[in-house]
Amino acid sequence: QVQLVESGGGLVQAGGSLRLSCTVSGRTFSNYAMGWIRQVPGKEREFVAAISWGGRSTTYAESVKGRFTISRDNAKNTVYLQMTSLKPEDTAVYYCAADSDYRPRHPQFEYWGQGTLVTVSE
Repeated sequence: QVQLVESGGGLVQAGGSLRLSCTVSGRTFSNYAMGWIRQVPGKEREFVAAISWGGRSTTYAESVKGRFTISRDNAKNTVYLQMTSLKPEDTAVYYCAADSDYRPRHPQFEYWGQGTLVTVSE
């Protein structure tokens, strides 16, 4: 079983930055592609970003391209989401997710964390 624990969420003003972290345990971290997905209560989940097993390949939603950066440190079993130029519409619960396959065109994930709330104020 793979366990994922997110951290780093909080309240930030528009234009500010925030870095989310997700630490994975239970299995070999480098065997999993990782992703970040967000959800506004009452709305569908939205894919944000994904990264391949070794970190060479990344993919982003159009809405965050140029503002968010996904990265991973396989020695620390951790994936990050650096968010800059935050907008109020980025407010959501952000979930970390893992899957044995990397599907940049149709991201899908088997394992999920519990989520961390990011609130961007005007």
